[in-house]
Amino acid sequence: MRLLKTILLSLLTLAQVALCAEDYYKVLGLDKHATERQIKSAYRQLSKKYHPDKNPNDPTAHEKFVLVSEAYEALSDPESRRIYDQYGYEGYQQRKQQQGGGGHAHDPFDLFSRFFGGGGHFGNQPGQRRGHDVEVKVGISLRDFYNGRTTEFQWNKQEICDACEGTGAADRVVHTCQACGGRGVRTVRQQLAPGMVTQVQMQCDACGGRGKSIRHRCKVCGGERVVRRPTTVSVTVQPGMADGVRIAYENEADAHPDYVAGDLIVTLYEKEPELEGEGNPDRVDGVFFRRRGDDLFWREVLSLREALMGDWTRNITHLDGHVVRLGRKRGQVVQPNHVDTIVGEGMPKWHENGDSVYHKTEFGNLYVEYTVVLPDQMESGMEKELWALFEKWRAKKGVDLHKDSGRPDKPIMHDEAHEHEEL
Repeated sequence: MRLLKTILLSLLTLAQVALCAEDYYKVLGLDKHATERQIKSAYRQLSKKYHPDKNPNDPTAHEKFVLVSEAYEALSDPESRRIYDQYGYEGYQQRKQQQGGGGHAHDPFDLFSRFFGGGGHFGNQPGQRRGHDVEVKVGISLRDFYNGRTTEFQWNKQEICDACEGTGAADRVVHTCQACGGRGVRTVRQQLAPGMVTQVQMQCDACGGRGKSIRHRCKVCGGERVVRRPTTVSVTVQPGMADGVRIAYENEADAHPDYVAGDLIVTLYEKEPELEGEGNPDRVDGVFFRRRGDDLFWREVLSLREALMGDWTRNITHLDGHVVRLGRKRGQVVQPNHVDTIVGEGMPKWHENGDSVYHKTEFGNLYVEYTVVLPDQMESGMEKELWALFEKWRAKKGVDLHKDSGRPDKPIMHDEAHEHEEL
């Protein structure tokens, strides 16, 4: 009975694999209208996701990794894709057989190494070299830090040459260097003095230390095996991410056939606000907030009448478009530099693991500082009326700040002070 269940389970797994293999677009999570860049991007993500090195405890990972490689091989070549679209899986397989019994197929690990280098592995193999990490800074508006956004940027990335598959040879044939016998180094005898000879190992100048040589240089890369191309990278800014946060893209730095690609490190920084344009298409006030951690800061300007008499309102359009209302009732005074705390109107509090069912999104505070602007001059009639009004109330309830301060009633000149000291 147990044997029967095992056989049925194996047949079901094979049937699922075969079904997936017949729809390469589904394997890559794409539709038939996918662009070349989308196909390449899907392969990059899925090949790393299902790579056996990353899934040592998952016996199905290797099969998924092979399927993803097969799908990419079929859809990345324009002619293969045309045949696959027109005749389906069977037609594509027949084309491969006609080209040499399926020998045209790439080993999935060789295909992986074309993207990331290092022989198709992640650098955890003994003696494997790893390339340098590359750091890129990307400016993000405060509005995008608040709302979250997926954006793209380009950088000039070193990639393994597709034309020669990283061999440097136009015919993709690599020979062992005859000068060094494939060792990459040569032993040279040097005479130091009469009767004194030493042997020194030097890098082979014929092959540059590679131990291999080519006869026909690739016209695309000039035999260098790598080329630089503008590469588009998609960045997802999560709501509330910190200014200066670093996002690591594993094995997405410069690639090379001789080593595993390092990581691409993207640092997000807050760029200067814009009154108009892409950074502020809806002309919201919030783009001019100042951020400090999870809190936001805003300076509001009041006239003398508003600060003294009250009876005013302000509508501030926040970063996501909702309105925050400020105001005072009649008779409520606002002192210069007074700060209001508006709870929950700051930045979203970002969690590295993202939102989950265990917590809801929390927000910092918005701090509003008031600046009171005094008029430079007044009309004579207004000046007389205000003077009379203030004199009336000063006589009743006015406070003499000079008298309360305890300072001298009249100024004492320097010479007079000196005479008092002599007496």
